[in-house]
Amino acid sequence: MTLLKNIGSIALSYMLVASAACAGEIVLNSDQSDPVPKKAMEQLIADFQTKNPDIKVKWNNFDHEGYKSAIRNFLTATPPDVVAWYAGNRMEPFVKAGLFEDVSDVWAANGLNDQLKSAAASMTIDGKKWGVPYTYYQWGIYYRADIFKDKGIAPPKTWDELLAACAKLKSAGITPFTIGSKALWPTAGWFDYLDLRVNGYQFHMDLASGKVPYTDPKVKAVFAKWAELVKPGYFLENHAALDWQDAMPQFVQGKAAMYLMGNFAVAPMKDGGLKEDQIGFLPFPEITAGLPAAEEAPLDTFHIPSGAKNKEDAKKFLAYLASPEAQTKMNATLGQLPVNNQSAKPDDKFLKAGFEILSKAEALSQFYDRDAPADMAKAGMEGFQEFMVKPDKIDGILARLDKVRARAYK
Repeated sequence: MTLLKNIGSIALSYMLVASAACAGEIVLNSDQSDPVPKKAMEQLIADFQTKNPDIKVKWNNFDHEGYKSAIRNFLTATPPDVVAWYAGNRMEPFVKAGLFEDVSDVWAANGLNDQLKSAAASMTIDGKKWGVPYTYYQWGIYYRADIFKDKGIAPPKTWDELLAACAKLKSAGITPFTIGSKALWPTAGWFDYLDLRVNGYQFHMDLASGKVPYTDPKVKAVFAKWAELVKPGYFLENHAALDWQDAMPQFVQGKAAMYLMGNFAVAPMKDGGLKEDQIGFLPFPEITAGLPAAEEAPLDTFHIPSGAKNKEDAKKFLAYLASPEAQTKMNATLGQLPVNNQSAKPDDKFLKAGFEILSKAEALSQFYDRDAPADMAKAGMEGFQEFMVKPDKIDGILARLDKVRARAYK
């Protein structure tokens, strides 16, 4: 009897120790396999453990492509405590399947509804928050400031001003916009911004979610505006044969004056020989007067799986990740922008401009191929490219896209 009692005591002690160990460890799965993101994650985890010495982070790092398949498996089979993913419609399937935890309490307890305000809509489904964003970067129009100055063009704030600037550049023998659409995705940046500026954020999200037909008059209105740039020849010729990098020399050499692109384009602009003061940045101009400005800014996020074993400490990690200090330090390494509007402003002039614009944005669109399902995104971008080459075929293009929509959202 005494032996059994002792064995029982030992077993109970072991269970308590094991439970304590489990409670003091979180398992984190992510796909920061490139050198710079990997370094940023290593710093983040080390700093979190310094501030929370009773919590150990076990980090499993995957390559990008492998992670897309792996996350669908481990969320159902062996859920970790924290996972990296993306916002908006990329997040929605996991939420609807009950695989992500509601973390609205983390937002409420840490003042995140104000500090992460611009990203709130992208993290919200059914009125609840399902993760925490930590980094993004701006899209917008990069322009040759020296050419604008030489031609007496002020950075346009409205659509009419943009059209006037394009006409002036074209008459001077300068292509207004460079673009390479061979890889299709640069056309999606144009569609997203035009739809956001013509119809607004909610309509754009409803379209990306399959709730609106592509034959809707509001969608046709987007392409009508786009045609005002396509038909006069304001885009680089032969763009369908060029990748985005192939279109860059036109901008660097001054043969084209503007480029709608993400902030990652600045480095190749400088590598091509442009000085910083030759490059300007402006937000995509207003089209529908008074429409709140949503911006294109792909968000990277972290979430807690609903099957996580240590949700309490996982929430501590998300709260730390969301803090101004953590986001300032992490994004300084990444060369991107903190989502927290209380973070320190970056020194880089382009990131500084992006920080100001995105912190004040009404909402954030991810990117068409993140916001729409894969089949819809592929067909949509093919249609956008075709429109830019053959704008008169728009009715047929939209009818075809609506047939894809009928299949893609079943």
